[in-house]
Amino acid sequence: MGNCMDKAGAVENNTTYQSKVGSKSSSSSNPFTTKTGSTRSSWTVPSYKESRELPTPRTEGEILSSPNLKAFSFGELKAASKNFRSDSLLGEGGFGYVFKGWIDEQTLAPSKPGSGLVVAIKKLKPEGFQGHKEWLTEVDYLGQLHHQNLVKLIGYCLDGDNRLLVYEYMPKGSLENHLFRRGADPLPWGIRLKVAIGAAKGLSFLHDAENQVIYRDFKASNILLDSDFNAKLSDFGLAKAGPTGDRTHVSTQVMGTRGYAAPEYVATGRLSVKADVYSYGVVLLELLTGRRALDKSKPASEQNLVDWARPYLRDKRRLYRIMDSKLGGQYPKKGAHAVASIALQCIGNDAKARPAMSEVLEKLDQLQDPKYNVAAPQADTKRTSSSGSVPKSPMKAQPSPRRPSGSASPLPAAAGSPLPACRTAQVH
Repeated sequence: MGNCMDKAGAVENNTTYQSKVGSKSSSSSNPFTTKTGSTRSSWTVPSYKESRELPTPRTEGEILSSPNLKAFSFGELKAASKNFRSDSLLGEGGFGYVFKGWIDEQTLAPSKPGSGLVVAIKKLKPEGFQGHKEWLTEVDYLGQLHHQNLVKLIGYCLDGDNRLLVYEYMPKGSLENHLFRRGADPLPWGIRLKVAIGAAKGLSFLHDAENQVIYRDFKASNILLDSDFNAKLSDFGLAKAGPTGDRTHVSTQVMGTRGYAAPEYVATGRLSVKADVYSYGVVLLELLTGRRALDKSKPASEQNLVDWARPYLRDKRRLYRIMDSKLGGQYPKKGAHAVASIALQCIGNDAKARPAMSEVLEKLDQLQDPKYNVAAPQADTKRTSSSGSVPKSPMKAQPSPRRPSGSASPLPAAAGSPLPACRTAQVH
C-alpha cells in the first residue's frame, strides 16, 4: 500500500475516540445525537432540511461566526458537563475526551443534569493529535452542511488553549462498539443493512454536493447511531473539498486510518471521492464478517480484512465461511451475496472502476425488497464433517473465523492509528 506508511516521522492522529470505560453500555459509549423523543431546539434545521452550500475559502472569523452554531463559553460547558467530572465521561481518544452534558433546548444555556437536551461535549487535549486546523475544519463543514445522516454540531468553544465541540448525543454509540466490543449484543442482519444504507446516504450527500466534499476518514468508529439505529457520519476533521473543473482529484497529505485508506491514495497522495468508496467497501466487509479492517491478533494472512475476504466475495458457495459467526446463520443468503458483490466493487484496486456512492445507495435500497430478506435456516451446531472436509451446506458448523484476542486490545495502537503524512502537493 505504498512506502509512505513506513516512513519515520510524526503521525497525525485523528482517530475518533474509543471508549475506555468498560462498564458503560453501548448506549453511552460514543456520543452525538439528540435523544429520541425530545423536542428539537431552535438550532435544528427543520425537518432535516438539506443544506450543502460551502462558500470557500472562508477565514477563521467567518467560520466561527456561523449563524447555525452557538459560541459557548468554557464556563458554560463546565456547568453543562458537571465540571467535566468522571461520571460524565463517555470515552476518550487521541484527541481528548468526550463528556455527556445537558443544555436548555431553547436557550442552549447549561441545565441541570437529567433535564433539557442531552449533548456530547468533545474536549480536545492541548497536546493532543487533533490540532486547531482539524478542529476548525470540523466547525467549518458541520456548520454549513445539514443532512439527516450527518451528525449535528450545535456549537463550539474557543477559549485560550481550550477547544471544544458540542454535538447532539447519539444514544446507541458507534458502529465499531456494536461490532467489536466484548459483550455487545450482536447486530441482526436487518440493522446492519439499515446502518449501511444510512451511512451510504451520508456519503452520497457529500459527494453529490455542488461543492463536492471528500470525507477522507470513513470507518466504523465514525459511524454513530441514534436510538433507532439511524446512522450518522461524525468527525469531519479530515474532510477535504473535492476537485473542481475538469480535475479528477486533489493532491494532499496522506491521512486517514490504516486498513480503510484506498491504496492509490496511500501510494500517491491523490485523493478523490473514490477513496471514500473504497473505505465504504471496507466497512461493508466489517458488517459482513464481524472482523476489523486491520487486526494484528490474527494470523499474518488474515490481518488485512480486504486481502483475506476478497477471494470469498467472488464465490457465492464460499461466502458463508467469512460471515460473522455472531449472526448464527440468521441472514438472507441472497441479500448477503448482493452486499458481498457491492463490497467487492467498492474495494477494487482500479479507483475509476469503483461505483459512485449514489449507485451503491441505489443497489442497497433494492435489498430492502422482501425477496432479498428470506433468512437462512438456523445453524445446526451439532453436525460436523467426520472427514474434516468442508461441508457443502453453509449452515453446518464451521470453525469460527474469529479468534479471541486475549486481554489485549484487538488492535495495537499502530494498527488502528492514522496514516502518516507523506507528501503535500498542489492540486492538479
